Amino acid sequence: MSTDRPIAELAAIFGHDFERPEILQRAVTHASAAIEAGESYQRLEFLGDRVLGLVLVDLLMRRFPDEAEGPLARRFGRLADRESLASIARSLSLAEWIRVAEGGQASSIAENDSVMADALEAVIGAVYRDGGLEAARSMIERLWAPLIAGQEAPPIDAKTALQEWAQGKSLPLPEYRVVSRTGPDHAPVFTVDVAVEDYPAARASAGSKRVAEQDAASALLAAIEAET
Repeated sequence: MSTDRPIAELAAIFGHDFERPEILQRAVTHASAAIEAGESYQRLEFLGDRVLGLVLVDLLMRRFPDEAEGPLARRFGRLADRESLASIARSLSLAEWIRVAEGGQASSIAENDSVMADALEAVIGAVYRDGGLEAARSMIERLWAPLIAGQEAPPIDAKTALQEWAQGKSLPLPEYRVVSRTGPDHAPVFTVDVAVEDYPAARASAGSKRVAEQDAASALLAAIEAET
């Protein structure tokens, strides 16, 4: 899949006037569409991940000055995970701009959550390279503002909640097992079981092992709650 739309349209979506628009073009070029190594978004994604982490941690420390490291880490983990990144990318219709090799799977590759998340981090890296840290900070604060506003309390993910529940009952820690991995490389599906001693296992499937584990933990918590 490719796009002939002016790259300036995408720059406007992110609110940054690029002096070097070719950097933004590289940020939305999937490896399958890159003619030579280094022309895809992979290096910019590597950079953008670090810039995003720095800006989010600084933002959270300023917004929640009295919170300890643990709660801040939970907030950060949720804000910087693949689901949050893909959600923001989807709200910007970023998949429409991602350049992948032409073919029957082009659309599904561009719309894959991991690809969209990587491309968004690459755009952050591109803004940093073109405009510096303050330009990247301004964009990140604007895009992440709704997610941060929605965090009334530090989130606790399902795996952590299940582990704390098991420890509270003096039970062994939950055990996770990958039952299967199916689908093509660009869109895998992981099926995971989680079990706690004396309780039936719960199962979930998702596009990444981590998400499948979280969903399985959530399902087991729900089953435990239904029994009590």
